[in-house]
Amino acid sequence: MQPDISIKNLSKVYDDGFQALKNVSLDIQKGEIFALLGPNGAGKTTLISIICGLVNPTSGQVLAAGHDIIRDYRKARAIIGLVPQELNTDSFEKVWNTVSFSRGLFGKPPKPEHIEAILRDLSLWDKRNNRVMSLSGGMKRRVMIAKALSHEPDILFLDEPTAGVDVELRRDMWEMVRKLRDKGVTIILTTHYIEEAEEMADRIGVIRNGELILVENKQSLMAKLGRKELRLHLQHPLETLPEALSDQPLSLDESGYELLYTFDSQQEQAGVARLLRQLADLGIEFRDLQTRESSLEEIFVGLVHE
Repeated sequence: MQPDISIKNLSKVYDDGFQALKNVSLDIQKGEIFALLGPNGAGKTTLISIICGLVNPTSGQVLAAGHDIIRDYRKARAIIGLVPQELNTDSFEKVWNTVSFSRGLFGKPPKPEHIEAILRDLSLWDKRNNRVMSLSGGMKRRVMIAKALSHEPDILFLDEPTAGVDVELRRDMWEMVRKLRDKGVTIILTTHYIEEAEEMADRIGVIRNGELILVENKQSLMAKLGRKELRLHLQHPLETLPEALSDQPLSLDESGYELLYTFDSQQEQAGVARLLRQLADLGIEFRDLQTRESSLEEIFVGLVHE
């Protein structure tokens, strides 16, 4: 099946010589939620801007639903919606008018029922006659999303969509994004909130210094790169680790009452079972145990700093 977005050997070098993207290749499938993670200046916004036709690439090719973003610019842009990172709204316009106007910019005929549905989904219906300038930052962010959805795009880019939005509004947006995905909309988001990617994404890409260093299914990524910890609370303190346990990835806390065992999440059963047998053979009793798995944030930080 043809990917909704196909990026081949994409590079961008600015006039001052700075290379923002280095031979990026990526396919994103229809109906997928793809999260692009990376530190500030990694190239996330540049990549999105090129796909959306706001920045010209230095080399490479991008297809949106089979349309070349340069040769078939109008067709490509007509199926793409973009929520940019910076708030940029028609401050003096009313909410209903600015969203409706955005639809008209794409040559779409008026469709009041669609505009109403968007505003209701984004909890903006009660604000439809308010001027945008009177809204809070979080509500202005919702207006930006409504404008991006006004022309019924098949592909939606969300560049830091919940920046400056409180937790409640953020979760409302997550729910809206899931509904769009269920309708077949392909969604690409960049975010600084790792839990956002962990909550919503099907696949995750990590970009660093303009290079796409990893693209992986979310669950596979956490299984491959995740670590688990087993914390054992001992019945009696140990002064030092017994020699028989020296080959194990174990550490003993200062009190002597707690053992920390770190292991690969893919090899957990064999390793933990062996450890517990060794403890029993050595007569080391424990009264409680806890396990903890690496979060996506820990994996991401490790990748970026490696």
